[in-house]
Amino acid sequence: MNRWGKYGGLLSAGALVAATLGSGTAAFGTTAVQTRSTQSECVVNLGSVTAGGDHRMQTIQAEGKVVDNWIVAKDLYPDGQVRLSATVRYGPAEVGGMAHQGPVIMGSTMYDTSYITENGRGPVTQKQVTRVGPGWQVYRSLDRSTYVTATKQRETEYSLRTDGTLYRRDVTYKDGVPSRRITGWQSGYRGVKAMTLISQTATYDTFLMTLTSGKLYTARLPLAGGQIIPGVVKQVRGSTWQGFESLVAAACWDGVMLLGIDKDTKSAYLYLVGHANGAATSIQMIRKVPGTFGDPIYFHWQLFSGERLAGD
Repeated sequence: MNRWGKYGGLLSAGALVAATLGSGTAAFGTTAVQTRSTQSECVVNLGSVTAGGDHRMQTIQAEGKVVDNWIVAKDLYPDGQVRLSATVRYGPAEVGGMAHQGPVIMGSTMYDTSYITENGRGPVTQKQVTRVGPGWQVYRSLDRSTYVTATKQRETEYSLRTDGTLYRRDVTYKDGVPSRRITGWQSGYRGVKAMTLISQTATYDTFLMTLTSGKLYTARLPLAGGQIIPGVVKQVRGSTWQGFESLVAAACWDGVMLLGIDKDTKSAYLYLVGHANGAATSIQMIRKVPGTFGDPIYFHWQLFSGERLAGD
């Protein structure tokens, strides 16, 4: 049994193989080049936790059209309690049905969530919301990078404290139960308002970050080295990005589709972002996405049968 095959949900060995051999894209850690024959191959699977504690999924195509909007699971959490959610993985479960797994923070406590649905739209079975521990009230951002090849699996979790310190943790599994170990940290991120993972390789992860000042930055964070993360931070744009409280990115051609959500106006804007290269990074605004984006918490649904972020 692979580490994600535990009861409660996690992905089957077949799903992991599909992640490395998925049609139309390269594996994690290489440039994810998709054919440009149809824009619909580029999609953002936008997740959210509703005020009522449900998991929602909206699928947004490259032209900015919302082609799906449904409740994946109802009443996972108490109403209004979730403060943060990392990326949620989903894919075929070893026991049948569709598995979903990801951590959330409620108040000062982190919980790992896993559950199974028949086809991705409920009803929910084998639900587990497992308490990890307290002390998370000082964190204001949570995300993770899951890297899978035919020979390597890693899960790296990133959390940003209110004092501007970014922490990196390795997540490992024993009998399907996750444990976390701090492997590094870096200060200097106090002004960050929102952040999202935009690329992965075997040796580093890259995030796109908006600042309260309106600036847009990338931060390349290596996985090796000492406890102080020697991150490489580059400015991409100098103004106008302060309006977004949430960012979600998904691979598209040789870059990423970026969705920025403005919670004040309950609106979302879709961009195509090219290969990260400081101020030379290309950013094309596609459109304001139709609809109302009023859920309190947003995250990225990561499909383990083909969707992945590009490598630099």
